Amino acid sequence: MERQPHALVIPYPAQGHVAPLMKLARQIASHGVKVTFVNTESTHAKIRASLPENVEEAHLISFVSLPDGMELDDDRTDWMKLNDSIHRTMPGCLEDFILKVNGSNANQKFTCVVADTSVGWALELAKKAGLQAVAVWPAGGPCLALALHLPQLLEAGIIDTDGTVLKDEAISVSKDVPAWTSTEIGWGFPDPVFQRLLFGFYTIFPQYYKFHDWFLCNSIYELDSAALQLVPNVLPIGPLLASNHLATFAGNLWPEDSTCLQWLDNQASGSVIYVAFGSSTTVDSQQLHELAFGLELTGQPFLWVIRSDLMNDGSLVKLPEGFINRVSNRAKFVEWAPQEKVLAHPSVACFMSHCGWNSTMEGLTMGVPFLCWPYLADQFCNRNYICDVWRIGLGLRKDENGVITRDEISSKIKTLLSSQDIKANAVRVKEVARKSVHESGGSSCKNFNNFIQHIKSI
Repeated sequence: MERQPHALVIPYPAQGHVAPLMKLARQIASHGVKVTFVNTESTHAKIRASLPENVEEAHLISFVSLPDGMELDDDRTDWMKLNDSIHRTMPGCLEDFILKVNGSNANQKFTCVVADTSVGWALELAKKAGLQAVAVWPAGGPCLALALHLPQLLEAGIIDTDGTVLKDEAISVSKDVPAWTSTEIGWGFPDPVFQRLLFGFYTIFPQYYKFHDWFLCNSIYELDSAALQLVPNVLPIGPLLASNHLATFAGNLWPEDSTCLQWLDNQASGSVIYVAFGSSTTVDSQQLHELAFGLELTGQPFLWVIRSDLMNDGSLVKLPEGFINRVSNRAKFVEWAPQEKVLAHPSVACFMSHCGWNSTMEGLTMGVPFLCWPYLADQFCNRNYICDVWRIGLGLRKDENGVITRDEISSKIKTLLSSQDIKANAVRVKEVARKSVHESGGSSCKNFNNFIQHIKSI
């Protein structure tokens, strides 16, 4: 019996990391490679609950879980505690798992490890086990180039070992890549403890960079070339989309509410404001109310994804009194949406987004203009590309009290919906993205096929 290539895929246990790695895993599996997808036990339970029944058989994917080192009732929203526990526990567990599988059945042996760069230690384990190591950067090219330049930034005294910017000047990696201000650097955050956590996702990259055999990035060369040229040997293979496959499971950790699709069917073409801020954005009560009033002022229909954990004080979401009744004939509220399907729907006019990289790639691939509301990490850089480089959206500005007001929200939406230039740019960028994954010579398609041919030849 001929040995089938077998890839172990491991993401960092967060929605923005699991989703693109799941999409990549399914793309790998669709080319005849057996895939084992490794999650932490808590993430495994969430993802299994939302999987199609036949995903393992139809797409050659098996799902396994490893302990993250935390107790069952521990708070996994404490990211510092979770991250420390993962680093203490999972490397040993993963190494034991690889040895067990590879020692039990010659036809089931792993031939490569495909690892999110945020779990870069898995690349080192792959090399130790004699396997091919495939690194995956799930974000965009600019932040990848920034991560690779960290040693130079530290050596020049521009940042310290906690990531704090020491010089009051923009940080640049190239004249052709937009610079970062000290307040918008990819790991900046008011809480110094959380900043160190975010900074760790950048510092881990140069630490484990030497261990990869292949290096994949969920980006599009034609839209990101200036930054990607700064990263040796990177293969952009984006956009990674669930809709690129026969089934459309997107690797979500929340159940999707598909009733919003039927609601969209009943709305006028190009009329709906889609509002979704990803899996980690939080707001206070004042900002929530300003957003609600701003949407009401537009007079437009809107679809609003409101997670149960949206409030930054842990309280229940409380919309303004009477708001739901006043907008009931033109509003739909869900806790989680099938986002790719929503963005592809002809009724959607624009996307009010936190500008996470997955949302950015999904929105631009569907040709939807953005209204940008970044919260943390790479989202500020993504906002700058959306607004200033690709020119497919507008940014929302906070007032002197740090609040995005109802008038700012309403006026920007009206400006966005009336801008023919932005709409035309969105269509142009959409075509670039679609062409990159087209089988007749797209750059991302070529890169992925070269990667797959190598994996299947091991």
